[in-house]
Formats: sequence, structure tokens, C-alpha cells
Amino acid sequence: MATEHTSQPTEGEKDVVEHFRNPALTVDGVVLLRQAEGVLGDHFAVLLIERGRDPFKGRHALPGGFVDYGEDIEDAIHREIEEETGLTGLPFRQFRTFGNPGRDPRGHTVSVVYVAVLIGEAPVVRGGDDAASADWFPVKRLPDLAFDHAHILGRVLDTIKRS
Repeated sequence: MATEHTSQPTEGEKDVVEHFRNPALTVDGVVLLRQAEGVLGDHFAVLLIERGRDPFKGRHALPGGFVDYGEDIEDAIHREIEEETGLTGLPFRQFRTFGNPGRDPRGHTVSVVYVAVLIGEAPVVRGGDDAASADWFPVKRLPDLAFDHAHILGRVLDTIKRS
């Protein structure tokens, strides 16, 4: 039988709560643009930002960021994408979670990754917030990516190829 928890920790729980360390929660958006390339298949481009701050200032990354306290993660991905690229209303679907403790030099972060696939012409994007710029890059000619974003993008593309 489940026990009911009160909003305040008991005396025994206070020691556990004070010493319990949590990773920070982030969201990352993989926004893919699919354009027909003829009989050889489809051409994909991915939306990347150029980081305007450390860590990895000047390097490219997937758009995303920290979830605010009290914020729903689905609201967070839409907020971060709008702040960093100007895009709104994207059809995001949750892909999976990445949580290797060494993925971010600022400390242990866990990222919930969302994917949106757009078809047709590339929407106009602009860098904002902590993104110096935003642009579309062919997945076959990517710059070096910050954090573990090359790994994340590879997993997304592998999943799309298998479906």
C-alpha cells in the first residue's frame, strides 16, 4: 500500500532531502526540414543555433535550454525554440531522454529531447536570447556540435531511417 506524503519532510527525511543532489532538467529540440530530393530519397536539414555564451560559445548546438522551476517540459521546449530561433507552433513529439552525467561541463543535466519534422520550404529563423544566430544545416554537412548533440542527432536520424 502506498504511503501518503505531506508537503513537509519528517525529521528523518530532512537529512535525506538536505543531502540529495538532483541533476538539472533541460530540453533540446531537433527540428528537421524534409525536402524531396527525387528518386534518390529525401534531403534533411536540421535547425542549429550558434551559442552566444559559454560553455561552447561560438559552437553550434541544438536549440534548447533549462526548464524553469514550475514549468511543464512541453511548454519549456516551445518557449526555448521560440526564444532562440523565433519559431512557434512546431509539431513536437517527445523522442527520448539523455542523461550522461558528463554531457554538460556545467554539471549533471538530463535532457528531454523533442523532434519536429517540417516538410517543404525552410521557415525563416533568427537567433535570439542566448543564441548568436540560428540557421538550417544539411545533415550531411554539419559543423562540430556542442555538448552531446551530434550523438542525439545521430540517434534521431537512425530512428527516422528505420521507420
